[in-house]
Amino acid sequence: MKRTKIPQVDLKLKYRKTLELAVIFSLLIHFGLFHAMPDVDVSQREIKAVDVEIEVKDIPKTEHPKLPSRPALPSVPIPTLDEDVPEDVTIESTDLSLDLSEIPPPPAPEEGENDLEEGYVFVPYDEPPVPVGGMAAIQKHLKYPEMARKIGLEARVVVGVLVDQKGNPVKTEILKDSGVNVGFEEAAQAAVKAVKWKPALQRDVPVKVWVSVPIRFTLEDVEKPTT
Repeated sequence: MKRTKIPQVDLKLKYRKTLELAVIFSLLIHFGLFHAMPDVDVSQREIKAVDVEIEVKDIPKTEHPKLPSRPALPSVPIPTLDEDVPEDVTIESTDLSLDLSEIPPPPAPEEGENDLEEGYVFVPYDEPPVPVGGMAAIQKHLKYPEMARKIGLEARVVVGVLVDQKGNPVKTEILKDSGVNVGFEEAAQAAVKAVKWKPALQRDVPVKVWVSVPIRFTLEDVEKPTT
């Protein structure tokens, strides 16, 4: 079957006419745009120059305060074996002899008797004071407070005692109490003062010092009363 084209729909027959209409239409659009746009002034404009003044000032120099000059140190002669150095700038040999026996010994420190009497003050010693017979002697003189024994109270008290050079307990002070007012402190002080003490030694010399003595009150050491 032979193919034939319909003249009404043949694009090649209308190609020239379509191209001419498209060119005419585009030219009309461009002319319309040129007439619609405002006029552009392309003339040369004069640019005014701006005058800038630069002022130059001299900055004054910073003045530092003048420091006082250091005094010149005296020259100290230095011994030397160089033969070119004059003899007057070398140190002459000096024979110095020092007799140590002429220097008096420093005064012995005074024992602060008044300070010790005022209260517990630590004084260094080589051997501490100890009760004659040990802690057993203090326990022997220790009387358990009757009220504390009845209600079953136990306690620990620390007593400070001042022992003189002869071993006498001259003063006592409670350093740590029991916390209850039933007579533990009074009984501990009485037991500490009832014994004889061996004085403290400092360089084998008896000295008067304070010493702390812990005393424990336990019901096991109390003899049960006979009924």
